[in-house]
Amino acid sequence: MYNKKTEKFKELLDQEHNFPTQYTFKFIVPHTQQKAVERLFPNETIDLKASRKGNYISLSVTMTIESSDLVIAIYEKASEIKGLISL
Repeated sequence: MYNKKTEKFKELLDQEHNFPTQYTFKFIVPHTQQKAVERLFPNETIDLKASRKGNYISLSVTMTIESSDLVIAIYEKASEIKGLISL
């Protein structure tokens, strides 16, 4: 189902978290991509912080996640956003 890297990440998530749990996603994106990240979390509160020059936005979202598979699915969707950096 997953490649080796993703399988290892899933294994680590399952070792470190007892799902369901509160999980924090953190991303940095060019300011032009802010809305694309926000669409990943339509019903969640997102903390935003602009870079000093305003070219980038840091977004943090803490939410209840039901499984490691859901964490991976969100990261996979996020990886399609141009210029996104996952923290």
